[in-house]
Amino acid sequence: MTELYATARSLWVVWLMILFIGIIWWVYRPRNRRRFEEAAKIPLREDDGGTDGKQ
Repeated sequence: MTELYATARSLWVVWLMILFIGIIWWVYRPRNRRRFEEAAKIPLREDDGGTDGKQ
C-alpha cells in the first residue's frame, strides 16, 4: 500500500507540473493576446445604467 501511495503521489506531481506548464503555454501564445487584452478591459468599460433604473 505504501508503494502505491508513493507512485500515485509522484504521478500526481508530474500531472500538476504538466498542467501548470500547459496553462502557462496557453496564456502566452500570441494568438490569445487579443482575447486577454479585451478581457482585461472589461472592468474599465462604462456601464449602460443597468435595467433597474438606478444610477
